[in-house]
Amino acid sequence: MIAALVAGLFAGYGIAMPVGAVATYLVALTARTTLRIGAFAALGVATADGLYALVAAVAGSAVTPVIRPIMQPLRWASALVLIALAVRSAARAIRRHRGAQATAQAGETPISPVRAYLALLGLTMMNPITVIYFAALVLGDQGTVAPDHLRQGVFVLAAFAASASWQLLLAGGGALLGRALTGGRGRLITTVTSSAVICALAVHLLAR
Repeated sequence: MIAALVAGLFAGYGIAMPVGAVATYLVALTARTTLRIGAFAALGVATADGLYALVAAVAGSAVTPVIRPIMQPLRWASALVLIALAVRSAARAIRRHRGAQATAQAGETPISPVRAYLALLGLTMMNPITVIYFAALVLGDQGTVAPDHLRQGVFVLAAFAASASWQLLLAGGGALLGRALTGGRGRLITTVTSSAVICALAVHLLAR
């Protein structure tokens, strides 16, 4: 049981810690909204990781061959959604700045917590690499998950908890960034910069 717990924690942190486009978007979203919205978005990412861990633990050998043929379309869809989100965020920031409404709208919340959760859940679920990552761990016979439902459950919950803790840490960093850059120009610069980074990461995703 302890082995499954430790394996789940390592697996969760292993998939969550590499900073990619989704993590960058999570930080940027929290910086321009609130910590509450960022926390919901973070839990959306962690939920997707937990669901993929569950799928891999229960049926990893059957799912991986099904996922592989559609990896490229999913990768394209994920990259295009990220680019669309980045362009939309940058355009909104530029419009506010040009309209001299940055100060008046500094506390505006353009997205609800539930929408943030669902958006990041859907965006993360479009990444087929996650399920293949977990399936490789489960099928690698490295002692991660024994063919026992209780141990599988511990592995999945530990993976979810690890991912959630890391995503919430990123959201907290975004909240600190948002408080540090309260001026209109600061918000414009950080939003446009983060949008450019997200676009670059999405293009890199397409090139893989």
